[in-house]
Amino acid sequence: MSQITSSEPVIRAKDLTLAYGDFIVQSGLTFDVKEQDIFIIMGGSGCGKSTLLKSFIGLKEPAEGQVLFRTGGSGASVNEQRYIDFWQASESQRQQLMQRSGVLYQSGALWSSMTLAENIILPMDEYLDLSPMDMKYLASLKLALVGLSGFEDYYPSEISGGMRKRAGIARALALEPDILFLDEPSAGLDPISASLLDDLILQLRDNLGCTFVVVTHELASIFTIGNNSVFLDAKSKTMLATGDPGDLMKHSENEAVRRFLARGDT
Repeated sequence: MSQITSSEPVIRAKDLTLAYGDFIVQSGLTFDVKEQDIFIIMGGSGCGKSTLLKSFIGLKEPAEGQVLFRTGGSGASVNEQRYIDFWQASESQRQQLMQRSGVLYQSGALWSSMTLAENIILPMDEYLDLSPMDMKYLASLKLALVGLSGFEDYYPSEISGGMRKRAGIARALALEPDILFLDEPSAGLDPISASLLDDLILQLRDNLGCTFVVVTHELASIFTIGNNSVFLDAKSKTMLATGDPGDLMKHSENEAVRRFLARGDT
């Protein structure tokens, strides 16, 4: 994995509490996602990984705390950055923030009645003032970026699961986002397809300079792509650690974190 030279936070979680009614899922979540991180949200089943992701992409408002997105330009110091609290922002500000983000849902969430190119063109048609020819060209470019050149006119049912995940990433790239949110990208894939998808994520980070926030429980992916992370614990309903997963496995003072990350060695 290439060295990341920037240490500027692009997302800051501050004292987040996530809940469904009176049921607390997680509380006291405070961590930074830095520029060009591949940031892993990890933990055991039912700990609230997907709920945390939903709070970042506008689907689940926190019960307490802040989700801060950076709006200042790259290269300024952290103190010079201007951050917007997503859940206190105006509707227009939220829309602007979300247009800087792309999302890959666990299922891929491609429209089955549309070709791959049409799936990618859909958000372009809604948010960009481009001609049909330009959108078609850009859709082909996005598919080429994920290794699907020549598959523009295929339907999701006509390609493999791994290819559908790649097509989902291509659609997430449609608006040229700064941040990509991926929910269990390797779910349902065989080990070879999952490994190829990990390689693609690294390539996109290095070539496009994107920041990734990835929900996954797959150890191979965690160690292959992750350079930063937060570990959520279902029992205590809070975070137990944040940092590089490899460092946490070796040096975390919390036994639950070490056990989770070393479970492939047992």
